[in-house]
Amino acid sequence: MEEIILVDELDNAIGTMEKMEAHQKGLLHRAFSVLVFNANGEVLLQKRARNKYHSGGLWTNTCCSHPGPNESMEEATRRRLKHEMGIDVQPEFAFKFIYKAALDRDLIEHELDHVFTATFNGAPVINKEEVESWRFMDLKSLQADIHQSPNAYTPWFKLILNHPGILHRKDAKALR
Repeated sequence: MEEIILVDELDNAIGTMEKMEAHQKGLLHRAFSVLVFNANGEVLLQKRARNKYHSGGLWTNTCCSHPGPNESMEEATRRRLKHEMGIDVQPEFAFKFIYKAALDRDLIEHELDHVFTATFNGAPVINKEEVESWRFMDLKSLQADIHQSPNAYTPWFKLILNHPGILHRKDAKALR
């Protein structure tokens, strides 16, 4: 049973709850998303494994998850990036935002999402339990693909990509 941290809108911890129960009830909880860029400014995408508890088979950011009740965000991002993608780097905080989205399997994602970025050049070593496939993609091509096939991507990833903190990264290829 995995416990996650329930928060208020100011990101103050107000308790913990089992992960599935929090997603069934749509309660606001702390989460993170990591976007890894290569030296060409392309973002590393993962296609979520089809057996995931929600959003299986959809393309999304490099990795995402929840910190444990006694875990720092820095520890959690590094742990999950290594677990899902086989990449051992320390992501850096970029921004945070709140969103709520109805998902498959009657689940509700209501997260205060801490977005982190990192740089990595190479091929990930994916955990097949978590990740079905991966690819690097420049932001301009990615935005075009999302416009053409919006249902192939997770709702939180589409929100992250529209944030100025990602669009104007010095090492990300411009959308011009």
